[in-house]
Amino acid sequence: MVQDTRKAVLQNLKDAGCPERIIRQFTELLQAGKVREALDLLGEHRSALLRRVHSGEKRIDCLDYLIYQIEQHNIAL
Repeated sequence: MVQDTRKAVLQNLKDAGCPERIIRQFTELLQAGKVREALDLLGEHRSALLRRVHSGEKRIDCLDYLIYQIEQHNIAL
């Protein structure tokens, strides 16, 4: 059962896009009983992912605005 849980946690970290470095740090922290630090590490990774999402949203907004301007004003280069 413990091995299945370990595999599931490692797979979840991989699915979340955690690099090997973070997975290794997370595992070491948990094994050392440093749960708070391990959770903080995941929180940092989550924040980095969210920053990328927001950056992508801004780019999409720029494209949407350009598309709108072209459609409304028949802009051509």
